[in-house]
Amino acid sequence: MLNFTASYVDRPPGVTVRASGRMAEHLDTGREGERLACRFLEELGFEVLHRNWRHARDEVDLIARTAREIVFVEVKTRRSDRSGQPFEAVGLAKRRKLLRAAEAYLAQHPSELDVRFDVVSIVLGPSGPRIEHLPEAFFNTPDGPQ
Repeated sequence: MLNFTASYVDRPPGVTVRASGRMAEHLDTGREGERLACRFLEELGFEVLHRNWRHARDEVDLIARTAREIVFVEVKTRRSDRSGQPFEAVGLAKRRKLLRAAEAYLAQHPSELDVRFDVVSIVLGPSGPRIEHLPEAFFNTPDGPQ
């Protein structure tokens, strides 16, 4: 396990925070998953328009396009499926954040295309990545994401 010491500007001089390399490993796993998901979707014929698109505190991992749709994609990656499938981590709060980000994106980039929300679930197993694409993983309704 990696260890590092991080100093923060808003902390008094001499005060440091010890953290393990787990966060760095987690971020590396996420980046690898996004890279694989991007390549996977491009091979399916999607045009990836943006990676890690942000608005305020919300983020969309991938924004892609097909001939008929703008697709907002959440990518979930794990090193194993011991604690469940990655797509199971896309709960109501995450879906709400994706909807807010999609609304902001569409306000900035108006489009006549239909809108869709997909999830790409990736397990980086010892025999190679297992990628599962869930098109139309959820919908926006007047009562919120379903």
